[in-house]
Amino acid sequence: MRAVGLYEPSLLDPGQALVDLDVPVPEPRPRDLRVAVRAVSINPADIYMRKSFAPTQGQPQILGYDASGIVESVGSEVSLFNVGDEVFYAGDMTRPGSNSELQLVDERIVGLKPKTLSFTEAAAMPLTSITAWELLFDKLGVVFGSKTDPGVLLIINGAGGVGSMLTQLARQLTGLTVVATASRPESIGWCRQMGAHYVINHHEPLDHGLREIGIEQVNFVAGLTGSDRQMSAIATVIAPQGKFALIDDPKPFDISPLKLKSVSVHWELMFTRSMFQTADMIAQHRLLTSISDLVDLGILRTTLTNSIGPMSAATIARGHTLAETGRSIGKIVLGGFPTTS
Repeated sequence: MRAVGLYEPSLLDPGQALVDLDVPVPEPRPRDLRVAVRAVSINPADIYMRKSFAPTQGQPQILGYDASGIVESVGSEVSLFNVGDEVFYAGDMTRPGSNSELQLVDERIVGLKPKTLSFTEAAAMPLTSITAWELLFDKLGVVFGSKTDPGVLLIINGAGGVGSMLTQLARQLTGLTVVATASRPESIGWCRQMGAHYVINHHEPLDHGLREIGIEQVNFVAGLTGSDRQMSAIATVIAPQGKFALIDDPKPFDISPLKLKSVSVHWELMFTRSMFQTADMIAQHRLLTSISDLVDLGILRTTLTNSIGPMSAATIARGHTLAETGRSIGKIVLGGFPTTS
């Protein structure tokens, strides 16, 4: 089958490292689905793995996490899905990725694709939806569906993939006042489209930006990028007994300024459940089922902003290059491999 991968980590031009491959068709384990991939999206995790994976001599690393597709076959113990089901998922860091014609994925981290979305639109959603949901409801402890919470959520980098989903979830499913950060006119406009009540500039002091909109302190902070650079500002604006959750990879940084306020700090990595086969791994299946239902009800929307063609080493490299600019809004998506005659 066709796939795209690389043999050695690459810090440089992805176009010089990613190659088109022909690899064997994988055989499902008992809880696996074998999915015919119809679309994938680009995530920071793809970039991270391209640069840092541990190579195996002579064996390619197939990247890719987000995917949508059709169940082509199932393992002997599968009970949640049937052949022919249209699905979407964010994959597992410990297994070959979605940049391939066929991919194996454990059914416990898969959801039925929203009926109202195309495969391309659906592929934009799984990783960011899971991350945003787990950050908001599991880590920050915000009550799902409660519209009576008077608190304030500050989202640092509201225009990225996770920020786009987190803004929607918080605005649609909680009573929080949602403040996103952005700096360019197009990213400010995107945050407002996603539902942010207010948008402030993260290149200026956060406390000043908040005071300008009449907010002195925030109860929750989502650090999606630059958490180490924003640490002093976060310590200033977060309320006593507030909660701070982050997803990025900051350099070592000092959280002791949060001690006097008894602020709790939480890491969010959506791959933890699949990586460690946790007892509650099936929670991601349920979560994606809820996301799919909310999309079909018109409550949530896809964050697809850029579709760059079918999969190949060249187009995936282009997606990596676009993502590495740090100026992308929403999600970059590619279709499946071109059909052959």
